[in-house]
Amino acid sequence: MRVLIHPTPELAIDCVADLMIARLARQPDAVLGLATGGTMEAVYARLIAAHHAGRVSFAAARSFNLDEYVGLAPDHPCSYWTYMREHLFAQVDFAAGRTALPRGDAADPEAEAARYEAEIAVAGDISLQLLGLGSNGHIGFNEPTSSLSSLTRIKTLTHSTRAANARFFDRFDDVPRLAITMGIGTILRADEVLLLAYGAGKAEAAAAMIEGPLAAACPASALQLHRKVTVVLDEAAASRLALRDYYEAVHPKGRAEI
Repeated sequence: MRVLIHPTPELAIDCVADLMIARLARQPDAVLGLATGGTMEAVYARLIAAHHAGRVSFAAARSFNLDEYVGLAPDHPCSYWTYMREHLFAQVDFAAGRTALPRGDAADPEAEAARYEAEIAVAGDISLQLLGLGSNGHIGFNEPTSSLSSLTRIKTLTHSTRAANARFFDRFDDVPRLAITMGIGTILRADEVLLLAYGAGKAEAAAAMIEGPLAAACPASALQLHRKVTVVLDEAAASRLALRDYYEAVHPKGRAEI
């Protein structure tokens, strides 16, 4: 696991965007695994700016998002379909039909989860999976106690996860209790994983993910099993790391090069 620690959130965000741009330069037809939420808005803004500057193209790439709320149609203002259209897809050059999310309004959500898992497999799995980190250690909507070998499925969201996302809804009670999410096993099949976390509120989860025991209590700790993971943090999110001096010695100022 490569741990890159930057002085500020802005520099951490720049690093993640640059790593994504570099992957697309090496592999224009990469299959991107994409995430949503407040952490990713600035990443996508950087990618849009880079695209408009001619630094990156998505024309040959395709994407699969991590998750979607059960019960929300793609045109619902709080759906992740809407989020992705507004924050990325409508402003870059993905080809038609090359971006995918689960259908939250599917008549049979379990069948939709199985269909989505199969579609990812047919695509050859994810080339580069972008992740955020929940304050309780979740990745995607894989909440604590999730199976570390799980595939795409329905998950019940914790109160803390719903509370963290309530700002996107009119009321807390409007936040769905269920979501379709890629499983931890699905994520671990990706060729490469790139995780961004910043702020003191993510420090405990970051330490558990990187240095804690491999345990379902912190789903992100499963990334310790992956052969190619880059974790990008700011100083606040890195504040609980016992081996921080080592990570900074290996990658001074968060530089990706060894």
